[in-house]
Amino acid sequence: MDTSSRLGRAINNPVLFFRYANRLYHRRFGRREHNTDGVSVFDEDWDNLLVLDACRYDMFARCSELPGRLERRQSKGSATTEFLSANMDDRDLRDTVYVTANPQLYRNRESIRTTFHDVIHVWQEEGWDEEYGTVLPETVTEYATRTAQEYPDKRLVVHYMQPHYPFIDSGTDFDKGHLTGARRESLWSQLLYGALDADQADVWRIYEANLERALPHVEELMDALDGKTVVTADHGNMVGERAFPIPMREWGHPRGVYTDELITVPWLVREDGPRRKIRRESPVTQSNEVDSEVVADRLRDLGYTE
Repeated sequence: MDTSSRLGRAINNPVLFFRYANRLYHRRFGRREHNTDGVSVFDEDWDNLLVLDACRYDMFARCSELPGRLERRQSKGSATTEFLSANMDDRDLRDTVYVTANPQLYRNRESIRTTFHDVIHVWQEEGWDEEYGTVLPETVTEYATRTAQEYPDKRLVVHYMQPHYPFIDSGTDFDKGHLTGARRESLWSQLLYGALDADQADVWRIYEANLERALPHVEELMDALDGKTVVTADHGNMVGERAFPIPMREWGHPRGVYTDELITVPWLVREDGPRRKIRRESPVTQSNEVDSEVVADRLRDLGYTE
């Protein structure tokens, strides 16, 4: 959706208009395209970067027992596309392999100009779970373990989908709209528009449970990897807190809104075993083309509606 279309939607919907106005403020009325105070992840020192999608620092600090030294950092983006563009665009990453459960890099491959040695799209047919409408964390760990063995001389980025919506094994009904044909708006959109009346504490509980569902599989991967591993997030998430400067109640992770809940992310550092000798090589030929409707369908299941 282009800028004029988003502005048109915002004008016709007061909630979206307030969000748009807040975005103008945080992006300094178009003078910056991302959070310029955020960490440039590929300039940091690591062998393995494990990315939890939409994981707030405060939630991670409360739930995680992963080994390592926990710090807090700011992300360059409040949404995945912003994080990817700010960190990857115009970067030569031929020393790195990217294993991802999120289709956003593939969807935006024309605008995010980057060169990895290889990209493993776990969300494609064999990695996608139709029952839950997402990629399960154990699947990501399985792919990443194999990839680390295949590419022992490359930096490894592993992008998990959790704790991002949809919430797997939540045991609730109000968050299941992403799997029905008639109601494809995500939980966050329904809460934002007032179409769903759910208790904030209940939403927080299932969001937190999604992180707890993923953490054992993240630890399994950490144990399988040598070198210096960092666990972080691409961005956080709003769960009914007030944004600013317009104090609307915000849900989800809109682009260009840089509240603490959205940009403060964990940075857990663990060093285990010898550091890898990293080599830069020509990229592996990518030949798997995915039908655009399949990509759009995956993204809708994951709650991407903008």
